[in-house]
Amino acid sequence: MPTFQESCAEQIQAQTIIVIHPGSLFLRMGRASDLNPHTILHAIARKRLPGGIVHRDPFLPPQVSKSKELLQEMEESRLQVSHTLQSCLQSDGRRRYATPPQQIAAFNRRSNPETISTTGGEWVKPEGDIVVGDEVLYLNPNLDYNIHFPYRRGDLHLHGGPGGSLTGVLSNLETIWSWVIKHRLEIPLKNLRHYRAVLVIPDIYNRQYLKELTTLLLCRIGFGGCFLVQDHVAATFGAGLGYACVIDIGDQKTSVSCVEDGISHRNTRVRMDYGGADITQTFHWLLQKCAFPYKTCDPSNKLDAMLLRQLKETFCHVNLDICGSQEKTFVVRQPKVPTMKYTLQVGDECIVAPLSLFQPELFGVTGTKSVHVQKRYSGDPEDPHDDSYLRETSRRGPKEALEPLAGGAADMEGAGLDMSGVGGPGGDEDIVVDAIDVAAPAGGRDVEAKDFLLGPGQILGLDQAVLQSIDRCPSEDLKRKMYGCILVVGGGMKFVGIGTWLQNRISLQIPYMYRAEQLDIVTAPKEMDPQITQWKGAAIMSCLESAQELWIYPLEWGKIGLKLLRERAPFMW
Repeated sequence: MPTFQESCAEQIQAQTIIVIHPGSLFLRMGRASDLNPHTILHAIARKRLPGGIVHRDPFLPPQVSKSKELLQEMEESRLQVSHTLQSCLQSDGRRRYATPPQQIAAFNRRSNPETISTTGGEWVKPEGDIVVGDEVLYLNPNLDYNIHFPYRRGDLHLHGGPGGSLTGVLSNLETIWSWVIKHRLEIPLKNLRHYRAVLVIPDIYNRQYLKELTTLLLCRIGFGGCFLVQDHVAATFGAGLGYACVIDIGDQKTSVSCVEDGISHRNTRVRMDYGGADITQTFHWLLQKCAFPYKTCDPSNKLDAMLLRQLKETFCHVNLDICGSQEKTFVVRQPKVPTMKYTLQVGDECIVAPLSLFQPELFGVTGTKSVHVQKRYSGDPEDPHDDSYLRETSRRGPKEALEPLAGGAADMEGAGLDMSGVGGPGGDEDIVVDAIDVAAPAGGRDVEAKDFLLGPGQILGLDQAVLQSIDRCPSEDLKRKMYGCILVVGGGMKFVGIGTWLQNRISLQIPYMYRAEQLDIVTAPKEMDPQITQWKGAAIMSCLESAQELWIYPLEWGKIGLKLLRERAPFMW
């Protein structure tokens, strides 16, 4: 029975592959054979040196001081969303109605908390100089520990404070990941040479970081092999889709790109610096406007931050049938203080907060937001035969293919487009300069016209990011396919009804020629929690026969180095 033997071999292989998906708030790690990964807080607390600088990364993006102009802009955006909601209909065709905010605020001001226990437990007593994962939450804030999150806004968290250098961040990653392998997966670190690792990386990646992360896995932690996979590509594998426009909303970032046959099209990638944590802060601002009864709630307190996150996940939705005020209760449990139960009323705040993804001016509460695209590769001194070398030394193809490059190379770099050549030096073949991603501008149109467009001072909303990402696909056929399949993953958009809202927003703005397509939005692929879709996809991918060519091993990495990533990575380097 060859099939049985093959599946046994696959199962054994899956048990020795560790899949690592690091995020800004949580780390997901497990064997490829596991049904679900272990999910822990992606944080580390280190004991400060005597007289050392205090550094504590916040659990929520800090609020900025609200100027009169900022408050006015946020209030206008809130009213705009409220008016849109009032013009909507319920599923039975009746108009929606809203309880006046003054009425809700009057109830909340009269609401007094009820004591349900005299104490909320004890603080964790640290056994050493390092605390990893969920226990960081229950570490007494009066102790002299610094708190570090190695990832922020979807990438490595480099900063000017203690532990903020690349070396410091990699050291924190090594400690956290090794701790999870030892204490959660129960694998002795000395045995890791018999295991291989798959690391899920951001769709818009920094090549220097990838090099360092590969060294971390193979040389410092000591895996017997590894490969890297982009999160959006992993998402399509996890959802069982051949192609999709992938939306990944994490805790601190929202990214969009178009993926086809395991390739994320470089020019379609965009990442915005907002996510679930910014929705949490916006929700808190909206609650305060209607006299939130937990008056001492402080988002800079880690337990309050996690409570607000929980309230957002429990209360928020985009169900237009829920109108007027709703009575809710929640419990505040913190070590060494009485446990209190609060009752409050909420209205459309529960819908407005999730819809800030489409009205991102409401994220002004956490400051200005950047938009990132994939930068051009400038080469690396460790890889003498990289694409810069190929571009300079290879014979190129037809003369007309060179013309747009001659005048526009600087412009393309500025627009965040990739100009790397593919192919090898010598021989009679023509060299095509990344024809998939950088097509010659049609009719002399400026290449920058295809960049992600923003008005002055504007933030890119989710629907705009999707439309512009699809518009940057290289062919009409691909654009049509992408409108037919939009995949939503990540934990930042788990709100009932938001998929329908997204569908309606995009339907209204689709270019006329694609309107015949059935717009399909997948928010829970294969009935799976969208937070683990990428982890699951990387696990599936690692066991495929075709993945055997992707593995990088320590000996060859030490000998050949970066060239291996360029040649074997399952994405355009």
